Amino acid sequence: MTGGRRWRALALLGALVWTGDLAAQEATPPPAKHPRYDFHVEARIVPTERAAHVTLEVGKGAENLAELRFRIDPQRHLLFRGDGEVKTEGAHVTWLPPRTGGKLTYIFRIDHLRDARRYDARCAKNWAIFRGEDLVPSARARVEDGARSRTRFAVRLPDGWSLAVPYPKLRSGEYKVEERRRGFSRPTGWMIAGDLGVIREEVSGVKVAVAGPRTQGVRRQDMLALMHWTLPTLRGILGSLPQRLLIVSAADPMWHGGLSGPDSLFLHAHRPLITEDGPSPLLHEVLHTALGLRPGNDGDWAIEGLAQYYSLQLLGRSGTVSPERLQHAFDLQAERGKEAAHLRSKVVSGAGTARAVTVLRSLDQQIRAATHEQKSLDDVVRILVGEGGVLTTERVERASERVSGQDLSAFFKAEVP
Repeated sequence: MTGGRRWRALALLGALVWTGDLAAQEATPPPAKHPRYDFHVEARIVPTERAAHVTLEVGKGAENLAELRFRIDPQRHLLFRGDGEVKTEGAHVTWLPPRTGGKLTYIFRIDHLRDARRYDARCAKNWAIFRGEDLVPSARARVEDGARSRTRFAVRLPDGWSLAVPYPKLRSGEYKVEERRRGFSRPTGWMIAGDLGVIREEVSGVKVAVAGPRTQGVRRQDMLALMHWTLPTLRGILGSLPQRLLIVSAADPMWHGGLSGPDSLFLHAHRPLITEDGPSPLLHEVLHTALGLRPGNDGDWAIEGLAQYYSLQLLGRSGTVSPERLQHAFDLQAERGKEAAHLRSKVVSGAGTARAVTVLRSLDQQIRAATHEQKSLDDVVRILVGEGGVLTTERVERASERVSGQDLSAFFKAEVP
């Protein structure tokens, strides 16, 4: 065989092998997707009852859902009725919907006192504030073949009311609810309805909405301005931010503080945006929302400390406050932190949060020294946020050692005993 014929034969053989491989690849079926079932949530707010009448409906694909077992608050979730089988046992309600689909109804009492006089959920004459995870309690779903819910959410309001929730609105008027890490998606985060003042604007790629009752002195423009000053800096630190951020605010009788939730937060209307001693209550809650981490048994110091530390860092790095004022704020945190005996408790105190700020600042300095200013606490935070989940002291130590390249056990033993 001549060289030219040999080359053509080899080329033909190679083409046949390549074509065969391609055919085999094409014949291989794509990985199967999880089956779906339609899950529809509708809440009708009734101000005269200070309650919401809730209907949960399972539609198309209902045969993939065998059971939902809810963990309820018997004082707030009442009168469960539904198609199929409904069993109420203390703090649990089990629903076995028909395989063809069906509805479950109940009444949700909105009002909830956080202390003796202040509410963290309230239904007044012309407005209501509550959290989605209270409206639809957590549930364990028993499904076929890893089925996932396709959840839609709708709220029926009194005449003249409007609504703000941390979800994208569909053409149908419903809201799309999707939790990628969970098979069963339900509404979560802060929600507000009523005679509202709402401003919306995109800031550093985040769809920001600031909402509150019209007559309660909510400083919507001020809050939005602080987001414009600081969110670009926060994106630079974390690399990414939630697509949406809803800031809910109201005055008395709401609780005098701030509380975060998925893609949302609540801040009392009379809380300062920046306190006299330096930190920002608003940015503290924004950090909680952006970090998306949950504290483990000994991780609350890290969660609260990171939120407070970076709320200060955002003010300084964005130029919102001067370096001298930022240093003064850190000095005040260090002084207050001396009141905390230790950090590893299930719920850290205000003094404990201040001490945690000082520990984290010292950890940042350790990492910078070990890496010749090439790495910092920012790199640790990006690792922790990327992994998500529950934060413990061990996870902070492990991520810090990974970034610094050093054994930091002595540091954590001394600073977080």
